[in-house]
Amino acid sequence: MSQENNIAPLVSIVTVNYNTTAVTCELLHSISSNSYRNVEVIVVDNASVEDPTAALLEAYPEVKVIRSATNKGFAGGNNLGIVAATGAYIFLVNNDTEFTDGLIEGLVEVFHQHPDAGMVSPKFHYFFHKGTIEYAGYQSVDVFTGRNSMIGCKEADQGQYDQLSSTNYAHGGGMMTTAAVLKDVGLMPEVYFLYYEEFDWCEQFKRKGYKIYYQYKSLIYHKESMTTGKNSPLKTYYLTRNRILFMRRNVALPNRIIFLLYLTLFTIPKNTLQFLLKREKEHLKAFWKGIIWNVKHRQLNLIPCVA
Repeated sequence: MSQENNIAPLVSIVTVNYNTTAVTCELLHSISSNSYRNVEVIVVDNASVEDPTAALLEAYPEVKVIRSATNKGFAGGNNLGIVAATGAYIFLVNNDTEFTDGLIEGLVEVFHQHPDAGMVSPKFHYFFHKGTIEYAGYQSVDVFTGRNSMIGCKEADQGQYDQLSSTNYAHGGGMMTTAAVLKDVGLMPEVYFLYYEEFDWCEQFKRKGYKIYYQYKSLIYHKESMTTGKNSPLKTYYLTRNRILFMRRNVALPNRIIFLLYLTLFTIPKNTLQFLLKREKEHLKAFWKGIIWNVKHRQLNLIPCVA
């Protein structure tokens, strides 16, 4: 594809910043030197303690900065950027990613070649372990556990996943869609705040008849640690709450009953015992808080359109 601005479509790049301005500036530097030139860059600041605007403008003078008065979470922050975007294509990326040449070209190519494309994610490598795959697509969510895994995660990239393919879910750290598709599907669900929102969004895309694609030609680096770091009680709360919420919204009977039985008979006793044995009182509180949230909201009509 030609990279002349009058031929290459405008791509709106949206990222969310929250108290990590230096990391966001590193992303902006990688965008400024990227091979795809016809972009608008939108940074949504999710009520950071310090105003990052001056630093962001220094790193990328053309950047559009949107400051939210409150922390609207991952979905809410991205939605602010989507609403402000003017491009035919919208690329949502984590601020702890860095671009490689050909990244955007490969993603746009999928939409040109596959009319059923609703969303596409690139191949992810770990930034600090380049050559090691983080994401080459997603497995489906298990009806028993409500969990899933990334294809190729932590494998050395030897080209074993170098084929364009439809996949179950996009990677929330980098996913492209189009303005036209968004008019049909709508914005990212904000009920989640953190975790599982991109999975739910992808389910909405699929229910509208669109496919989610993994594009091996496009590569992005992610500053995610290959080793599991310490979980915060906040993470425990939202992972617990939203794991249940996702299944309620997107899994039809009888599989939803299977999940709830597994949750009640295995997950809750196991996690409760583990937190007690490790004396992780705050995690135990957060875990049960996530469960209780779903109990309190059980009367809500949470399932959007599951058959």
